[in-house]
Amino acid sequence: MDTTASFNRIAALIGDRARVDMLAALMAGRALTATELADHAGIARPTASAHLAALTGAGLLEVEKQGRHRYFHLANEDVAGMLEGLMGVAHRIANAPVRTGPVDPALRQARACYDHLAGEWGVRIHDSFVRRGYLRLEPDALQLTAAGIGFLEGVGIDLDALARSRRPLCRACLDWSERRHHLAGALGAALLAHYLEHGWLLRQQRSRALAVTARGKRTLAAFVD
Repeated sequence: MDTTASFNRIAALIGDRARVDMLAALMAGRALTATELADHAGIARPTASAHLAALTGAGLLEVEKQGRHRYFHLANEDVAGMLEGLMGVAHRIANAPVRTGPVDPALRQARACYDHLAGEWGVRIHDSFVRRGYLRLEPDALQLTAAGIGFLEGVGIDLDALARSRRPLCRACLDWSERRHHLAGALGAALLAHYLEHGWLLRQQRSRALAVTARGKRTLAAFVD
């Protein structure tokens, strides 16, 4: 299948409201069952199963079996980036007077963009990494510096494990609501996991929004200010 045919196939798949609703639910970073995704989309389980089979067959989703259950998740970060970008385009077209990004203040403040932090806090952290000299902006990439390596090792991020990942270590992802970059890639995912593990951020039920705890605000504000 050539590139144009693949593009047309993907465009057709994500042009359906129910499939969009299921993909959006998976942007929170959790793997969900067909029943849970059917509930998100407001459709019957057999209909959801057919949609999920099509999305999986196109390489947009992957499925993992655990016992009697099958869990679906986005295939990779590229799929998440495509969806985040399309959400921004769709919102701009639907709302010509410019207010960028989601209306929900919680989503604008902090949200999961697949497996990394987006929203106001995500952008502030990215900018602080650059300002402190931990990341260096290059024409086509972000480069982790020696100072950045020292900082990350000091807070317990396993850079050796990240280096073994097939995905880029650092990648700039254009933020839908802020229209500036937040940090993606293996490092972005590791940082979000670190924040969740330490209780600085909390996942919200059935939402991409991430609650910033009082301790998280103190700790993260000390880093970004």
